[in-house]
Amino acid sequence: QVRLVQSGGVSVQGGGSLTLSCTVSGFIASDYCMAWSRQAPGKEREGVAAIGSDGLTRYANSVKGRFTISKDTAENTLYLQMNSLKPEDTAMYYCAASPTVADCVSGAWRANGMDYWGKGTLVNISS
Repeated sequence: QVRLVQSGGVSVQGGGSLTLSCTVSGFIASDYCMAWSRQAPGKEREGVAAIGSDGLTRYANSVKGRFTISKDTAENTLYLQMNSLKPEDTAMYYCAASPTVADCVSGAWRANGMDYWGKGTLVNISS
């Protein structure tokens, strides 16, 4: 059974840092295209970052240089390190996975084209 279990929600002041985690079971994360997406209030869900089975990373322009996606193969866990946080980063953050490794290349991760999803972590950034 595929499961993606995310860390709990948190509030952080603008300019601060935060790391989200997503522990997976039922598959080996390093074999999949893994990604983080977010949905801000009143907006559609958007891809934030992705990491392929080859370890290559991709980012949305809005977070490039501030966010880092990584994975711990021993712990089968996906991370999203977020720095220089802004109020506009406030959103529900979701981890996602796809067994189609090409989804990390094709951009499917940007368009919510992943197969498995976590339940979400609420991140609130105060100004």
